[in-house]
Amino acid sequence: MRVLVIGANGKIGRHLIKILAQESDHTPKALIRKEEQKPYFDELGVETIVASLEGSVEDLATAMEGSDAVVFTAGSGGNTGPDKTLLIDLDGAAKAIEAAGKLNTGRFIMVSAIFADRREYWSESMAPYYVAKHHADNILRASGLNYTIVRPGGLLDEPGTGKVAIAHNLEAGSVPREDVARVLYHSLDNEKTYNKSFDLNSGKDDIKNALGSL
Repeated sequence: MRVLVIGANGKIGRHLIKILAQESDHTPKALIRKEEQKPYFDELGVETIVASLEGSVEDLATAMEGSDAVVFTAGSGGNTGPDKTLLIDLDGAAKAIEAAGKLNTGRFIMVSAIFADRREYWSESMAPYYVAKHHADNILRASGLNYTIVRPGGLLDEPGTGKVAIAHNLEAGSVPREDVARVLYHSLDNEKTYNKSFDLNSGKDDIKNALGSL
């Protein structure tokens, strides 16, 4: 499977690209924002394409050409304002979904956020972020694409454990970014995850077993 990772230079994206590059069952392509980000992926032997989520749907469709799956790991980051959150996390995701639809891309996996589906948990300061994730998720569900939406808890930079909790409506928790990336990888061709949304935290189950329980 040829997999385009959007947000490949982000922390989750880099983990996912590395996993894909190490395995032989998928071929990754990294969508990056700047040419100077390219050397990291060159060292891994991974093809890159430079495109912006603030560009056109046509630009994103060009980047996706030849891909069997798209994994959206992009985000505006914690240091930007609500304007960038809406432009990247919502409109950027919506344009990527539209582009994938135009190309009849087989799979689209979205990294969302725990509580994106539960407004009662949204604080005032985090509301723009959750609004973006909530509506991007709904756009994906309505797209007709074969989707998976992964809603991780608080993201950690510590090494992954391979042990997770996957379910609907988990309580607040956290999970290493490396484990998020491994869940994305194992979701690519796992039929149990097709057209499903789920929360993700660290837990006690192996990733494959946890996904198998969906």
